[in-house]
Amino acid sequence: MPNYLILTEKPSAAANFVKALGGKTGTFNNFTYKITNLRGHVMTLKDPEEMVAEDLKKQYKSWLVKHLPWDLNDFSWERTYIRQRNMRTGKTESTKKLIDELKKEAKTGYDAIVIATDTDPSGEGELLAWEALDAIKWRCQVLRVNFMDESATGIKTAMMNLRDVSDKQQDGEYIKGESRNRWDFASMQLTRIATTAAKKQGFKVVAREGRLKSVIVWQIYAQLLAIKNYVKKPYFEVKFKDPAGHTFGRVTPDGDVIPWRFSTKADAQKDMAQYHESAVANEKHQTRTQAPGKLLDLAGLASILAPRGFSSKEVLGTYQKMYEAQVVSYPRTEDKTVTPEQFNDLLPKIDQIAQLVHVDTSLLTHRQPRPTHVKKQGAHGANRPGENLPTSLASLTKFGPSAQAIYDILAKNYLAMLAEDYVYDHVTADLEDYPLFKTAFNIPIEMNFKAVYDSQRAIKVEEDSEDDNTGQLGPIAQPYLYEGANKKPQTPTTKWIMAFLEKHHVGTGATRVSTLSDMSRGTKSMIKETRGKLTLTETGNVSAVMVKDTWIASPKITKRLFEMMDQVGQFEITMPKLLDSITQVVEHDMPIMLSNADDLESLLGKPKPAPKRQVTEKTTGIFKGEEISFAKSWSGHIFTADELVKLLNGDDISFDAKSKHGKAYTASGKMSKQTFKGSVFYGFKLNPK
Repeated sequence: MPNYLILTEKPSAAANFVKALGGKTGTFNNFTYKITNLRGHVMTLKDPEEMVAEDLKKQYKSWLVKHLPWDLNDFSWERTYIRQRNMRTGKTESTKKLIDELKKEAKTGYDAIVIATDTDPSGEGELLAWEALDAIKWRCQVLRVNFMDESATGIKTAMMNLRDVSDKQQDGEYIKGESRNRWDFASMQLTRIATTAAKKQGFKVVAREGRLKSVIVWQIYAQLLAIKNYVKKPYFEVKFKDPAGHTFGRVTPDGDVIPWRFSTKADAQKDMAQYHESAVANEKHQTRTQAPGKLLDLAGLASILAPRGFSSKEVLGTYQKMYEAQVVSYPRTEDKTVTPEQFNDLLPKIDQIAQLVHVDTSLLTHRQPRPTHVKKQGAHGANRPGENLPTSLASLTKFGPSAQAIYDILAKNYLAMLAEDYVYDHVTADLEDYPLFKTAFNIPIEMNFKAVYDSQRAIKVEEDSEDDNTGQLGPIAQPYLYEGANKKPQTPTTKWIMAFLEKHHVGTGATRVSTLSDMSRGTKSMIKETRGKLTLTETGNVSAVMVKDTWIASPKITKRLFEMMDQVGQFEITMPKLLDSITQVVEHDMPIMLSNADDLESLLGKPKPAPKRQVTEKTTGIFKGEEISFAKSWSGHIFTADELVKLLNGDDISFDAKSKHGKAYTASGKMSKQTFKGSVFYGFKLNPK
């Protein structure tokens, strides 16, 4: 009986595998197993200068534009451990310990390691597993389990269908993930070009120019610029209106010149003189139906929640926690439909879900699979409620502020496809004396799915302008002077940018949300997201100006890059061919960026002066027999004479302090030898919590 080591992506996934298979170790489907886990990525590519020959190190370490573009054939593409600061303890930790533990465990007698990481559209799950396997130098069999979700049923079903992927060069998902990883690494050149050029102009920011970030930041900048430059241009034209308020107008042709629109009221009034009241004619009624909207992806969900004050970062983080608890389905899916199996699995729970979100179950009469929503092809299936039903919406708050709203929307959106089609009367008419003047409106007959949830309306960027007046038509319509104006550009919002990216097929729904979240995070953020409205930081403005007219900011080019990455995973093109494209992008964009830098000050104004660093007063003393120099204060607290004596004696001291967020606490610590960016110094150090 073979013995397998099952490698999951994170501790929460390992816990779900333990629950599904009946223990951390055991027997399943004619093999024995043990479950262990990674913690996301445990290895990362080395810095450029560490992956090239000795005589090239100085060149690749420099940020000089003359050394770009890089020759990617110079790279060994070696990886190293990830070092990052633990926010809880304040200590810098390395993934070496985890790798060493995995290596030790792998030597205890396994016939194969089973990759049980997430099945990501980008191949990232495959990549991070292979990074770990390469790090421990695993040379035996490798199997892959692809699970739809982390439910017990999903895991058990998947564990009975293991694939051999021992040759990673034949593992399409790994090739796709690795090629994407290398492309993104090589795109660092664009960040170097933009940052270096901007700094020469006095803008000391890091302009992160990624393949999706650049598209987003440029579109926001261009939209804000269009709003800034908007000049209202009123116009006047003749329209008709009947007693019920239905408006009759002419179909507006494409183009800037519309013969019956006038820039002055006087000219329009002259035109109006030729019209008189007219009877309404050719009234027609047509009964039409509309099917429920498509199931939502993560981008659609985030765009709906943004106006409620939930940022992309919040939605992404909360959704992930809900998924790990199997309350909702897998987040990073590309599917907009579910499989027949997924449909049937959730069907018995429909009434319970409806009660949770206060949907009338009598509306849910279409309980057969809709061919538009249920298809055989697919993987994880569209975002939807999960296997575990919450006791109430209020019980979900433990996952995050947006949890209740996430579940409410996902559930109603899914339930809507189980309601009947919306039925309405489509009414059209024109004027007897002026047939070119027409009206059209809809009168609801049966609301059906719209009484549950209308996803199309929810994700729509702008409200419909259609006449929704349901009063009786005619019999007579009177001419009147309508005053309009050229349309003001819409304020950029999360919903607006998600709709743009969807329209141009740029990235997956989950990728759009995670990218927007990353762009609004930390001190180097590029955007600010406030109740769904998007604005740019100084870094964002600089980044946007630098990518004007570049390929990296082009939706068309970015879409093609995503397509090429898919083709690599399907072995339709090679990884070197894909990587050639980043060299082409750098060669094309570099002179444009250098030229754009010259316009920074004229477009953005003078750069903000760098804040002056406060010089901390120091003192000296004898500590452990050695004369040392150290700061006389810490976080705004100036040490008293008594505290200085205690510090030099190696004793603990305590004093009142405030956190970065202004919260009061008691700081306790002592003198310690410390290291910061390679430099050794002495100073007060907080005791570990």
